[in-house]
Amino acid sequence: MIAVGETSLSAVATGGLQTEIREFKLPCIAPDEGILRVEIVGVCGTDVSHYRMLREPMILGHHVIGHIDRIGEVAAKRWGLKEGDRVAMEEYIPCGHCELCRTGNYRLCSDTEPGVGIRYGATPIAVSPSLFGGFSEYMYLHPNAVVHKLPAHVPAVEAALTLPLSNGFEWMRTIGQIGPGDVVVIQGPGQQGLASALAAKAAGAKAVIVTGRSTSVRRLELARQLGADYTVNVSEEDVVVRVREITGGEMADVVLDVTSGGTEPVVTSLQVVKKHGTVLLGALKHQLFQEFDLDIIYQKSLTVKGVRGHNYESVKMAIDFVSSGVFPLKLMNSHDYRLADTDLALRTAGSMGEPNPLLVTVSPWK
Repeated sequence: MIAVGETSLSAVATGGLQTEIREFKLPCIAPDEGILRVEIVGVCGTDVSHYRMLREPMILGHHVIGHIDRIGEVAAKRWGLKEGDRVAMEEYIPCGHCELCRTGNYRLCSDTEPGVGIRYGATPIAVSPSLFGGFSEYMYLHPNAVVHKLPAHVPAVEAALTLPLSNGFEWMRTIGQIGPGDVVVIQGPGQQGLASALAAKAAGAKAVIVTGRSTSVRRLELARQLGADYTVNVSEEDVVVRVREITGGEMADVVLDVTSGGTEPVVTSLQVVKKHGTVLLGALKHQLFQEFDLDIIYQKSLTVKGVRGHNYESVKMAIDFVSSGVFPLKLMNSHDYRLADTDLALRTAGSMGEPNPLLVTVSPWK
C-alpha cells in the first residue's frame, strides 16, 4: 500500500532543452489502476524530438521497465500481475473500443497520438495525475495500459531494449516476413536499425547488411559485433554496387530505411531491392520528395510500406529474445544516467552531450 503523502521525484522537461526535478504526490489508485516503480528507461529518438520541440511541460521516457508497486484488484486480474512483478511497458494507452483497437491495431488508435489522447512519454503534466513518463521514480498505470511480464534474470540495460527490439520483430518478421535464406539491407545503424538487424538474424536471414555514414563508424562496428554479416560505409562506398557484389547480383529481398532526414536512402533502398521485393520505410523525413521517379516501383513490382511501432505479439517476441541471452545485447548500452542527469541523457542521445551514444538509459534509483 502507498502511504498518504508519498511522492515521486520526476524529471520534467519544461521547454527550451531544460529539465527540472520536481516532486509529485502519488495518486490514490482505483481498482483498475496501478503504480509502477521505474527501474530503467531507454532514451529514444522520439524523446529527443519532443525535448527539442516541447510545447508543454511533461515527463518524457517511454521505453520503460519497472516493478508493480501497487495494483488494484481489477487491474491485477486483467493484467495477470501482482505487486512486485517486473514488467515492460508499451507506450500506447489505446481506447480499447475503436475498430483499430478491436482488430489488434491499437498502436494506430487515435487516443495514442501525442496531442490527441494520452501516451506514455508524451503527455503534459497538466493531465492528472501527471506521472505519464518514465523519467521518474514512479509512473501511473492507466486502466488501458499495455504491460508485459518480464523475467527477473534479464539485466536492466538489456531489458531496456525491449521496445526497440519489438519494433524490429514487427518490421522484420511480421511485416517483412523475413525467413531463412533472405537477404536484408538496413539503412541506418541507430537504435532501431541495430534492433532490426538483430531481429532479422533471429528470424533466420541468410545475410544482413547494415549501412551508415562515416559519422556512424562505431555503430557499424557494433552491428558486426551483434551479428550483422556485412556493413557498408555509404560515405566511402556505393551502396548499390556493394550490395550487388555481396549478393552476386541477386540484390536484397527486404530493405528497411530508418535514417533520419534526407531522401537519398529511400532512393537507394528502391535500387538495392530485388524485383518483387519489399521496401519498408520506418523514419520520418520531414520533407517532400521532388523529381522522384516512381516508375522503379512499377518496373520491379515492389511492395513499399510505411512501418511504425509494434503490436502485442512482437513485444512478446522481443521479451523472449532478451530473455534468451543469445546475443550480447549489453554491448548496445553506452551511457546509463541518474535521474538528476536526465537532461544530459537526452542531450547525449541527441548527439548534443557526451560522445559516441548508442543505447542511452536513465536509472531513476541509481
